[in-house]
Amino acid sequence: MADDALPTILQLTPLDEDYRRDPATVLAKLRSACPVHHDAFSGATFVSRYSDVRGVATDLTLWRDPLLADPESRRLQRFDPPDPSLPRSETSSILTLDDPDHARIRGPLSRALYARVARFRPEVERIVDEALDRIGTQAEVDLMDLFCVPIPIDVIASILGVPHDQLEAFRDWSEGLIQGLNPFRNAEQTAHMERSSLALTAYFTEALADRRAHPRDDLISDMVRLQGEGAPLSDTELRINLTALLVGGNLTTTDLIGNGARLLMLNPSEKAKLMADPGLASALVEEVLRFDPPVDATSRIASRDLEISGCPIAKTRSVNLLLRGANRDPEAFENPDVFDITRKKVPHMSFGGGAHICIGAPLARLEAQVALPRLFGRYPGLALADPEAEPAWRKLPFFRGLETLTVRTGA
Repeated sequence: MADDALPTILQLTPLDEDYRRDPATVLAKLRSACPVHHDAFSGATFVSRYSDVRGVATDLTLWRDPLLADPESRRLQRFDPPDPSLPRSETSSILTLDDPDHARIRGPLSRALYARVARFRPEVERIVDEALDRIGTQAEVDLMDLFCVPIPIDVIASILGVPHDQLEAFRDWSEGLIQGLNPFRNAEQTAHMERSSLALTAYFTEALADRRAHPRDDLISDMVRLQGEGAPLSDTELRINLTALLVGGNLTTTDLIGNGARLLMLNPSEKAKLMADPGLASALVEEVLRFDPPVDATSRIASRDLEISGCPIAKTRSVNLLLRGANRDPEAFENPDVFDITRKKVPHMSFGGGAHICIGAPLARLEAQVALPRLFGRYPGLALADPEAEPAWRKLPFFRGLETLTVRTGA
């Protein structure tokens, strides 16, 4: 890309080497040169300034369903058209539903989930300690493999009531389904996505029937009970949204913990602050989410002709919100490229906003608030095995996480 050229969507994903290595610099150039940028390649409009991203994300009048976008804006989307005879709520999760279906489904699901999260800290602590025990006295380990990956799987599985011996399969299915958000997926990734979808459909179909006959202390039983008490939810809607919760809760929280661990190893002064005051755990997690979040972008569909910072946006245009760009906007954050866990709090945009703010945010925060202080409490000398090595970032578009994170424990 020439220095004065605006990046296309391909250059705003980790498929591009420059973006994979340093997305903040790429996004800073875009935010400065053209904060509301129409990308001719994808047909979408990209918004990267904090005030614009926040304004669009919290505008309850805009649409979320990508099927409502004009054909030009959907140029890169890859999905089979849903059966028009089925309700939209039985072909999509709340991630891309609009009201009234979005509110009807999200309401009971969020109440049941948040009630469990509110009393789940002891279980998260147990799961984190088990992961630390597996590391034990090993001198060098892949932290992703032994710590960052298994914790979110174990946590969401415990909430859902998934047997422990199925956790690896669930991780594989989660990785497969997330390819549905990858417009550049290849044939092998598409096949993985389709296998995973069939497997999870079968699992949750059986689980819903089992909990109806034999209730347990888990979220699936909660949802079946609410359904029995009159919540207007079909089994198909429950299955789709429990699947979405599983997928969203695994990959992104894994990356939140992994990115956070790496940042603390790269910033010893911030690690020292945390070790001196464990009460900074919440502030630490918010700064990780701001500085190096797991998710790059979300989107809205213009429900009417509108303007964003004076730029006209036609009705049905897809508007992509560059969350990572907003989180480094110097107009919103002082010294935005400095990782500072005691910075003056300004709400980051990493969970989106408005009615579609991430439903799993409280659980992700809890897991990271427990995992990161306990990790460095157990291994205060934890360090990158090779500080000069290029990080092994995954190439999944619109997400940022490490494939591996090799560390010396100091044990």
